[in-house]
Amino acid sequence: MRQTSFRRTLALTMPLLAAACARDDAPTADYVMNYEGVTPVTNTSAPPPARLELVVSIGPKTLTDTGSPEEFGRVSSVALGPNEAVFVADDLNHVVKVFGLDGAHHRTFGREGEGPGEFNSLNSVAWAGDRLLTFDPDLGRIGEWSAEGEWLRQRTTRAGVTGVPAWVRLYGVGPDEVFQFALLGPDLRRFYVGHDSRGETGDTLAWMQAPPIGRPAIVCEYEDRIAFFPIPFAPRFLQHPGQGGVLYSALSSAYRIFVTRADGAEVLMVIERPLPSESFSTAEWRAANAEYYEWRETRNDASCNPRDPPRPDARPFIEDLFVAPDGKLWVEVVRAAGNRWEVFDTEGRLLASVPAPPRRTEHVVPAFGPDYLLTIRRDSLDLDHVDVWRLERGS
Repeated sequence: MRQTSFRRTLALTMPLLAAACARDDAPTADYVMNYEGVTPVTNTSAPPPARLELVVSIGPKTLTDTGSPEEFGRVSSVALGPNEAVFVADDLNHVVKVFGLDGAHHRTFGREGEGPGEFNSLNSVAWAGDRLLTFDPDLGRIGEWSAEGEWLRQRTTRAGVTGVPAWVRLYGVGPDEVFQFALLGPDLRRFYVGHDSRGETGDTLAWMQAPPIGRPAIVCEYEDRIAFFPIPFAPRFLQHPGQGGVLYSALSSAYRIFVTRADGAEVLMVIERPLPSESFSTAEWRAANAEYYEWRETRNDASCNPRDPPRPDARPFIEDLFVAPDGKLWVEVVRAAGNRWEVFDTEGRLLASVPAPPRRTEHVVPAFGPDYLLTIRRDSLDLDHVDVWRLERGS
């Protein structure tokens, strides 16, 4: 159970509380849409042979601060561009660093500030068409850059939010199609706003409301701050925009993924995978909650709701899901023997099931290219690395 804490500012806590406290005390329920007339893609066969091959690991080679480009302050996002260029957003240093798949550093651009070509919060990067998009939610803008690091122009985002939740980012879902998380309207409703290399596309997807699943996190209020402790193994509602304005969604406690449009009114596809459920031990449950109880002992003034985490019946099936720019669906599957990445084509057919390499999960997400996986990893010394993996299919 990992703590996330924020100051109590309106722009941040409103959506966070909506996510953490929606359906406050509702019981767990199956996530079922009416998909009459849609035959689920069940994927009952064994997955085809595949493996992840490490192409390059970009990061510090020694413990000494040498000032080399491979030393990152804090990696907030990565993206794969043309000619196999790896764009790394270093939020702490307010720069984007560009590397090749051989690990060679090509260039660095950007700096701290509020003017053209500068960053206040370098939250996310994504490739769109012929340019790199950078999302700076603090400044409320998306910057546009050439592959060579030349500043092209900026666009004002329709609405942003400060803070570091992983869902406040750019979602690259096509060769020239990106969605941006936004809060719109007086009630700060959550949306995905479509962009391409020319500007906004007009595709605006409403954030789908979660089914009644109970609290996914413990919310603690203390002083002028709010802390969130995710409840281990608790069901979560997952969603991700896709190409052409569709939405992928799933409840983590069932391996059933819906592909919908029109705010969920039209079900286009249902992807299923019949895996057995897995329990967890009392020792695992105690270990997963140790950080929360240790923190609470140091915060007698904190008001936590609920005070003790409710114990789920089993492990979830899905850790997270992502739509890659080539249209493939990548699902991180939770297994007692170790998480796995399962990859599906645009028709919902299983292409691969491979062990998931270690990655940082707090506040950051992996990135994808055609049969590439880019992960952010933090080592035991709190140093960030970017690992690039190639999906090799076939025996």
